[in-house]
Amino acid sequence: MLFCFRGCEFPMSKMEKVVLVTGANSGIGLALCERVLLHNSRIHLCLACRNMRRAEAARAGLLVAHPGADISILRLDVSSVKSVLEAAKEIKKRYQRLDYLYLNAGIMPNPQISFKAFFNGLFSRKAISMFATGEGLLTQQDRVTSDGLQEVFVTNLFGHFLLIRELEPMLCQPGHTSQLIWTSSSNARRSAFSLEDYQHSQGVEPYSSSKYASDLLSVALNRHYNKQGLYSTVICPGLVMTNLTYGILPSFFWTLILPIMWLIRIFTNTFTLTPYNGAEALYWVFIQKPESLDPRAKYHSLTSGFGNSYTEPKKMDIDEEMAEAFYVELLRLENQVLRNITQEKRNSSVQ
Repeated sequence: MLFCFRGCEFPMSKMEKVVLVTGANSGIGLALCERVLLHNSRIHLCLACRNMRRAEAARAGLLVAHPGADISILRLDVSSVKSVLEAAKEIKKRYQRLDYLYLNAGIMPNPQISFKAFFNGLFSRKAISMFATGEGLLTQQDRVTSDGLQEVFVTNLFGHFLLIRELEPMLCQPGHTSQLIWTSSSNARRSAFSLEDYQHSQGVEPYSSSKYASDLLSVALNRHYNKQGLYSTVICPGLVMTNLTYGILPSFFWTLILPIMWLIRIFTNTFTLTPYNGAEALYWVFIQKPESLDPRAKYHSLTSGFGNSYTEPKKMDIDEEMAEAFYVELLRLENQVLRNITQEKRNSSVQ
């Protein structure tokens, strides 16, 4: 069901932009919504979230600051193929076009930290890099969803890919430009990804693998869709203190570490720390012309020692042949998953 509440005052034909954000009820997703509304209150903003209670609370909070804003909420669980397909149908019913699709929802389930690596690296030369990337520090325990897919893979990447494919007619309209913006990570490492195991069912770093996969996919999408007016961009929010981050360590550890992290930020620009600063690159991309952005760059949210946020592009470690091969594998998986859904419907109708 698509929820739209009072406050949607601008006729859709007069809206300058239609912006949909997945994972918009908290963290950098919610901070992005606030910043976009501050820049242009005459957009239509759709908060696509799994938890409707939290989505309603986020919408109410945004309307307090922007009482005339046009904001709706949409039930979308990107870990569920059926939810993605249902949401895509509702989006196509509601909107004639989609200008910005922020692919921001993501999970890092059951993070496990190597305390040996943590304490060895805490006061070493690698401390900043360790905190910024999690390399050698973090592992996760993944699981298989009811669709038979690895949960981190489908939530962080494949569910979004299905959404793009289902919304292709809206995103690729003649004479119109649309943009995809992926929330990636500094933890996206080529060493964690394998084309032979792109769901990372055999590994212990599914988050890192899924984020590198989004980098690969963005490059492939640009190759296939730029001529149709659809552009894809990847951003990195830096090290941000969100619910996802706080879940990595017990609360008392954060109490001890946070003062050190604020101190370290004087010497590094990757510690954005607040959701507002972490959303800098997401917002910066919003005010750029998509065709002017580098398809092989990741745009990083950075913060100076004085707390000033800015955006800086950095080339991604991407092999275009691997990106294309991965794209082909995703198309195959899409066909397989949709066939399974069709077969399930047939079986249900027979019963």
